Amino acid sequence: MKILALEKELSGVAPAAFTPELLEKEAARVWALQQSGELREIWFRHDRSDAVLMLECADVAEARRTLATLPLVAAGLIAFEVIPLKPYPGLARLFGDRRF
Repeated sequence: MKILALEKELSGVAPAAFTPELLEKEAARVWALQQSGELREIWFRHDRSDAVLMLECADVAEARRTLATLPLVAAGLIAFEVIPLKPYPGLARLFGDRRF
């Protein structure tokens, strides 16, 4: 299942909490998740520095467990809105059961 994960800003988190050591651990974990295939894509929003992740997980619960392994999440510095996705069915209205 494809899961979209949008980073949510947490109030009361000081910028100094994002230490270089913690950010290095975060990058290493992101790399490991990409290599395992669980994390398919990672982006930053253009309008602010919130992360946008595309995960491939069995379900939302697995996605939440995966995100919990990120050091910034584990440290309580960031959180994610988790959005399960499904295929767009609209093209079936155009093509129905026709085979090409």
